[in-house]
Amino acid sequence: MIPYTELKQIALAHQYPLLYVTVSGAHLYGFPSRDSDFDMRGAHLLPLDQVVGLEPGAQTIEQMGMRGDLELGLVTYDAARLFQLMLKKNGYILEQILSEHVVVTSDVHQELIEIARNSATSFHAAHYRGFAYSQFALFEKDSEHRVKPLLYTFRVLLTGIHLMKTGEIEPNLGRLNMQAKLPYLEDLIGQKTSGPERAVIKTRDLDLYNSEVNRLHRELEDAQAATHLPPERPNLQKQLHDLLLRLRLNLAPPA
Repeated sequence: MIPYTELKQIALAHQYPLLYVTVSGAHLYGFPSRDSDFDMRGAHLLPLDQVVGLEPGAQTIEQMGMRGDLELGLVTYDAARLFQLMLKKNGYILEQILSEHVVVTSDVHQELIEIARNSATSFHAAHYRGFAYSQFALFEKDSEHRVKPLLYTFRVLLTGIHLMKTGEIEPNLGRLNMQAKLPYLEDLIGQKTSGPERAVIKTRDLDLYNSEVNRLHRELEDAQAATHLPPERPNLQKQLHDLLLRLRLNLAPPA
């Protein structure tokens, strides 16, 4: 269960106006443990004097720790930084904007949702491929072989494959596996959701996992080669540029 009311109260104490705050991490990916913290991600808007003056405001603001019984992290980007990340083909930013777990929203967030739905490119595959490599390296290096980095590896590979095939962002591993039908994933998800955040795998089928990760990397490469997604979104920078000017200058949206 996500305590939306408590999370919203915490988010709204932010020092700057918020464009949105959503829940990311294991709750978005479909495998939170009993003791998983709540990873909130969002965007704030710096006032004009902290953008054009000599005392700039924070592009990124991080708040971590305990709030009552809740362990959480809240990370927000100024709108300009957020838009730069979108232009760099950062899949996580799209996932966070499109997250089904909405804590704070706004008219601007709704506008960003429409932009995000139409900003994926074939090169977003590189984002998911790179993160899969780093997560599986963490899994292999860890002598305990924790479940979390292994699930993250499969999650990003399947999200990337799904995106290349359908043009849609799907971060939930359970829903992804309804199509992928990988028999070992249901058990791994069960180990994570019924155990602690640092749960270790019960059956160390390391050869199987290594083989499957390699296979999915090949599938992602094939899906990228065959995708109908364009390599670029030529209008994206202009869309974000115009939106940022409206936000900074407090202009009404075009009719």
